[in-house]
Amino acid sequence: MTDTTSRRLALGGLAAGLVAPALLKGAAAQTAPAAAPAAASQAPGFYRFKVGGFTVTTVHDGFFERPLQGFVRNAPLEEVQKVLAESFLPTEAMRIPFTITFLDTGSRLVVFDSGNGVLPPTATQGKMIQNMAAAGIDPARIDLVVMSHFHGDHVNGLLNGAGAAAFPNAEVVVPAAEWAWWSDTGNETRSPEGQRATFANSARRFAPYQGKIRQLAAGAEVIPGIRSVAAHGHTPGHTCYLIADGNAQAMFLADTTNRPELLARRPDFHAVFDFDAQMAEASRRRILDQAATDRIRVTGYHFPFPANGYIAKDGSGYRFVPADWSSSV
Repeated sequence: MTDTTSRRLALGGLAAGLVAPALLKGAAAQTAPAAAPAAASQAPGFYRFKVGGFTVTTVHDGFFERPLQGFVRNAPLEEVQKVLAESFLPTEAMRIPFTITFLDTGSRLVVFDSGNGVLPPTATQGKMIQNMAAAGIDPARIDLVVMSHFHGDHVNGLLNGAGAAAFPNAEVVVPAAEWAWWSDTGNETRSPEGQRATFANSARRFAPYQGKIRQLAAGAEVIPGIRSVAAHGHTPGHTCYLIADGNAQAMFLADTTNRPELLARRPDFHAVFDFDAQMAEASRRRILDQAATDRIRVTGYHFPFPANGYIAKDGSGYRFVPADWSSSV
């Protein structure tokens, strides 16, 4: 064998040694299992911001969908669809989110309304407890529950899965006008048929809190830093709450509007859930005008999560302006 032949064989062996691992690597890549897909769920649904020295936490409770047909009683479907389309929202179904507002004043831990409560795991709503856990909020530490009104999606969470008090150490504040209406079954025949179940449901949900319920007049102080603001119409005693610490203010709007992209834009629309539509419209205009004029930060029960921002006057209606998102409180 010549030196040339020896060199040729050696180089050929080297090349084979280089190529073979590459080929093997390619073959392995073809047979290796695919990477696991990203998790389908989002990050935990809570968000915090400051109002003076107070800390507000909004906690997502899921969403509900219903047909858009019939949602607004005093306008044709096409007109309602046009308003939703302008905000890039679906025009066949109404997606209604739920968000609960918590307030830590430093001395009191407050929740405004109680959410949908415990629902089957397959439900799209009823996510408050797991998101409270992610936010580090223990139901046993809540010492004040402040109710806006008694519709089921606001009071059902007063009970836990065992039917006991979900907030065992809390006082419960209720609007006096709301309590007076729904605690008197004589009012049942004078209520819209679709809301008559509220009488029995409210009695059941508040039962474990007897002796710990405080009725509050319109405009009265709940505790220092929280004052009720009458917004009747959605229900007979529907109430908003103004939060203030020093010069900083925020307002929990409850159900003054459902989705603001629809009912703030068109406060003249009468939603199917409103007890007295004319009164609800008047309250909606007054509350939204106050928030816009005084530049008050707001949270809304059915606003897109994280459900906080500002109200701006916009023609004959109003526009919701989400607050700038921040990674720190």
